[in-house]
Amino acid sequence: MSVQKKNQVPEFIPPEEGNKYSRVTPYIRKMAELSAQNNGIRPEMYAEYKVNRGLRDLQGKGVVTGLTEISSIKAKEVAPDGSEIPCRGELRYRGIDVRELVQGFLKDRRLGFEETVYLLLFSELPDTAQLSRFCETLSGYRSLPTSFVRDMILKAPGKDMMNVLSRSVLALYAYDDNPDDISVPNVLRQCLQLIALFPMLSVYGYQSFQHYHKGKSLFIHLPKPGMSTAECLLQILRENGEYSALEAKILDLALVLHAEHGGGNNSTFTVHVVTSSGTDTYSAIAAALGSLKGPRHGGANIKVVQMFDDMMQNIDVEDDGQVRDYLGRLLDGKAFDGKGLIYGMGHAVYSLSDPRADILMNCARDLSVEKGYEKEYALYERVARLAPEIIAEKRRIYKGVSPNVDFYSGLVYRMLELPCELFTPIFAVARIAGWSAHRIEELQNAGKIIRPAYVGVKKTAEYVPLSERRHESKKHG
Repeated sequence: MSVQKKNQVPEFIPPEEGNKYSRVTPYIRKMAELSAQNNGIRPEMYAEYKVNRGLRDLQGKGVVTGLTEISSIKAKEVAPDGSEIPCRGELRYRGIDVRELVQGFLKDRRLGFEETVYLLLFSELPDTAQLSRFCETLSGYRSLPTSFVRDMILKAPGKDMMNVLSRSVLALYAYDDNPDDISVPNVLRQCLQLIALFPMLSVYGYQSFQHYHKGKSLFIHLPKPGMSTAECLLQILRENGEYSALEAKILDLALVLHAEHGGGNNSTFTVHVVTSSGTDTYSAIAAALGSLKGPRHGGANIKVVQMFDDMMQNIDVEDDGQVRDYLGRLLDGKAFDGKGLIYGMGHAVYSLSDPRADILMNCARDLSVEKGYEKEYALYERVARLAPEIIAEKRRIYKGVSPNVDFYSGLVYRMLELPCELFTPIFAVARIAGWSAHRIEELQNAGKIIRPAYVGVKKTAEYVPLSERRHESKKHG
C-alpha cells in the first residue's frame, strides 16, 4: 500500500486509464456517444427561434455588437433601387485606406509596420520625430525578464507554438509589478511591451521546439537595437542572423496587412468580451491567442500551403483541366482533407476582392522571381482564376468569390523560408497591434460586461431520486 505524503494532493486515476494521461478510454468514448445522443438541438431550430448562429444573420451579415473607430471594411455598395451589390473590397485603418497607407511607406522606401501600430493605437499618423520616438520605445522594450527564456520557454518546450506563445504571455503577468491595473496608461505600457516582445516569444518558442523535439542545434539570438519588428523576427530566427532588404520589406508588409481587420473577427471580438469583464491585459491577449490558433481563423494559411503541396504531388499543375478536376474533387470532399473546401478562397465579408490579398499577390509575384518559385506562383494564379468558376458551378454562389489574405500569405511565408510552425504566431505578431487598440478602446468606452443571451430549449424534467435511476444507468454501463 502506498503512503500519501503530507500536503500531497491525491490523484484520482480511473483504473482503466492507468498512467496514460492522454488516452481516450472506451468508457470516455461511450460517454461521449451518450452526450451526442442527448444533444437535441437541430440546425433548423436556429431559424425557428430566430437566433443568428455565429452572430451572422440569414444573409451572412455580421450582427452588430459594438462601435469602433479602429478599422472598417467595405464590400458592398447600395444601388439606386436600394439593393446591395458587391464592390471592390476596401479596408481602412482609422479611416485611412490600407492601400494608400501601404503605397505611402513603400514610396518612401521604408518599412511600415511601426507606423501602422502607431496609427491603430493613437488614431493619427505620426510625424518623423513621433515615429522615431515610438520605434525607439518598442526597441527598448525588446528585453525579456532575467531567466525568462530559460525558465519559461526552454524548460517547458512545447510542440505547438501558439500554446507556447499563450503560456509565455500569461507567465509575464508574474513579472509585472502592476498586472491588474487596467488604467489606460498602464494597459498601454503593457500592450507596447507585448507588441515588442511577440517576435521573441514566438521565435524562442520555435527554437526550443526544434532543439528538444527535433534534435536541432539550439541558438538564441538577442535582437539588435533599432530594428523594426520584421527585421527583428528574421534576425533572431535565422542562425546567421542575415536577411535581404526585400525579405524584410515583404514580411513587414504582411504584418501591416494582418495588423487589424474590422473589429468583428473572432479573436478581436474575444478581446472585447474578455476586456469587458475587467480582467488583466495578459489574460485578454492569451484568450485572443486561443481564438487565433483555430484553423478557421489564424491557422487557415497553413491549410492553404498543405492543399497546394497535395496538388503538386498528385496532378500536372500546368494543365488547366487537371487543376479544374482537382478543385472540383476538393469541393466534393474527395481530395486533400475531405472537408469540401478550397482553402484561401472566399471570405465572410469580401466577395469581389480582398484588398489584403490584392496587395500580397503582387508581393508574392515579385518574391517568386527572386526565390525561384515561379512555377508555384503560376499555380496560385491558375487556382485564383479557376476556383471562382468552379465554386459558382457547384455551390451556386454567384455573389463573387475571390482569394483572401490567407491564400497568398502562406506562399509568401514559405518563400521567406519561414517554418510553417510560425505561420500563425507571425499572424499574432501582427494582430497584437489591433488587439491592443481594441482593448484600450473597450476600456475607454467602458460599459456593461458583454454577456450575450442564449435561448434555453430543453424541455422541463423532474428530478429522479438516485435509488430510482438504476434503469437509466444501463444506457451507459
